[in-house]
Order: sequence, then structure tokens, then C-alpha cells
Amino acid sequence: MRILFFILFLFSQSYALYAVEYSNVVVGAERMHKYLPMLKGKNVAVIANQTSMVKDKHLVDALLEKGIKIKIVFSPEHGFRGLEDAGKVINNDTDVLTGLPIVSLYGANKKPSKDQLEGIDIVVFDIQDVGVRFYTYISTMHYAMEACAEKGIPFLVLDRPNPNGFFVDGPVLKKEYQSFVGIHPIPIVHGLTVGELAQMINGEKWLANGLQCDLKIVTVKKYNHKKLYELPVKPSPNLPNMTAILYYPTVGLLEGTSMSVGRGTEKPFQYVGHPELTDGYVSFTPKSMQGAQNPVWEGQECKGYDVNDNGIDYIVAKKGIGLACLLKAYQSCPKDDFFNDFFYKLSGNKELRMQLEFLEHEEAIRASWKPDLDAYKLMRKKYLLYDDFE
Repeated sequence: MRILFFILFLFSQSYALYAVEYSNVVVGAERMHKYLPMLKGKNVAVIANQTSMVKDKHLVDALLEKGIKIKIVFSPEHGFRGLEDAGKVINNDTDVLTGLPIVSLYGANKKPSKDQLEGIDIVVFDIQDVGVRFYTYISTMHYAMEACAEKGIPFLVLDRPNPNGFFVDGPVLKKEYQSFVGIHPIPIVHGLTVGELAQMINGEKWLANGLQCDLKIVTVKKYNHKKLYELPVKPSPNLPNMTAILYYPTVGLLEGTSMSVGRGTEKPFQYVGHPELTDGYVSFTPKSMQGAQNPVWEGQECKGYDVNDNGIDYIVAKKGIGLACLLKAYQSCPKDDFFNDFFYKLSGNKELRMQLEFLEHEEAIRASWKPDLDAYKLMRKKYLLYDDFE
């Protein structure tokens, strides 16, 4: 059975050709000498979550120890501690360790309000992204930049590497499918760090009314886009390891279908399945758990596949979204109600669904992306802060 699925995957090289490393990389937050002078004596707001670490200490704690006056903490999807379900409305809270007010930017309020920024002199953004358009941390950054531009407040990005930063792939978002899971006209895998993307947002005047914020960036040392960066902290509950992170651009698209992507199992974004899949070779039964309440097909046995059989070799060798996986999933599943409207928001266009339904060859699908991708790649080069993969 597994041959039927994985015959479509070709292995041309090992990811050993890339250095899987993070011990030598120095993230922006660790370069405190570069940004503490900007914060001393200022009223500071911080946008952070569980990934905002300065070695073994949270950024908020590290700044407080340095005497920085943090007045408010903003948190993205999954909350300040990164434990909440995808899509769950996060309420405002108080941090039990510091007593600081935590304001959610994933609920009724996705953009810091003028009142919340009253008296704030500078906003610091330090969140680990995974380099995928529909991962909402970059949407949070966009709206925070916009709020700062409207108030004339400097916006400081403490940059971090992009674990999917060694390639660019996927359809470029069309404006009619813009949403919180896709704000910018960029491909699914955009190949930028958050600092580089912030420069693009500013430079291309994508903020409301063409505004530009007073953007400051502390770059990463010893990083470039040729490196495969392994995250030391999981960025969200359902991306627990590098396999899930590297397959997320592919498997994430299946959240716009009737298939389970392994939420509610020990292998989220690694298991792919459905109760009526015709040729699956693994079985799993999703159940409610922290970070995955009421998952798709909860309590029902799903037949499917485990991308760990390919490992990360496939993605690193291919440097692209696994269209073979998407085509095979569509062929193997019941066709009734396979797609839902969320698929359009994830793909950023209407064509990809039609191409999958008509079982177009992978080469034809990729060819349809090429004009927009070529234009994007030219634009991208203007905003790079690190040596590129090409």
C-alpha cells in the first residue's frame, strides 16, 4: 500500500548536504547590546510567545532584569505560552510570573488599539515564524506594524531564522482571497525571515493607506538561507518537530479539506488520513488533547500515511510543496465534500483546487505558478538581509 503513495516521491539527495544547526546561530534577541540602548528609559510593549527566548530565559524576563520598563505584552495565536488550539479565541490575561497585562491579538482584537498603545514609546516583536504564508504570526506582525505607523511609534523586530527559508514555492496570494491566514501577495513558502518580510511590507507599502512604520531590525548572526535551521523551541502545539515544520506548507493545505492532518495524535502534520481512505497503510484515531480540542474525525479510526517514512530528505531535496501528496490524497479520498471554502484562503487562489480536481500533472501546476513566482523572487531580493540560497 505504501508504494502506491510514495512512488510519487523521489529522493535525489540527503538533507545532510545542509547543516542542520542552531547552536552557532545568534538570534536577534540574544544581541542585547544592539537594542537595549533603544529601550532604556522608554515605555516598552512586547509582542511575544513561548518562542521568545534569550538562550534559556524568556525575553520579557531578560528585559525586566535589565531594568527595561515593559508596560504591556501582546500575544499571538496560541497565546503567550503557546498552548492553545489553532483558531481558538484567546482572551486577555495577566502573566502570573511578572504581573504584566497580556493583551491577545488573536480574538476580537487582532490589532493593538490606540488606547493599548497610549504612552508606549516603542514596540518589540520577537516571535519565531516558520516561513509559511498561512501561519498567522506574520499577520499579527503586519497589524502591529500598522498600529505603530498610525501612532508614530517605532517598531523593533528581533529577527530569527526561517526553518523553511531555503526555498520559495507555491501560488502567490490573490487579493480576493486575502484573510488573516493570508494578508500579503506572497507565495505559500515565502523564503523570508520576519525581519526581511517586515522590510517588504514597509517597502511595498502594504500597510493600510500606504503607511510605513519606523522599522528597526536586529539581525541574526551566522545565519543564511542555505542553512536548514532546526528550531530549539516548538513554534506552536501542533508543530512539535522539524518533520512537521517542513511538511507544514504541504500538509497544511489539507486543512481546507475533509482529511485529518493528525491533529489530536502524537504526529500532527505528519499523519494524513480519512476514515474512508482507500489505500492508507497506517491507522490513527484523533482525540481531544491540549492544543487540539475536537480535532477532525475525533474518535474515528482514520486510514492514511505517515510522512516520516520520507523524512525531511524529500522536502530538502525537492525544495517545494509536495504536490504529489495533495494529488494522491484527492485520488484516495471520497470526492463528496472533499474541499471546503477554507482551502481557497490557504491556497490563495481558486486555480489550485481546480487543478487538483482535474488531476493535472505536478509539472503543469508548477508552470502555472511560475510567472508570479518569478516576479516575487525579483522583489524578494530587494529585502534580503542574509545570503540567499541561489
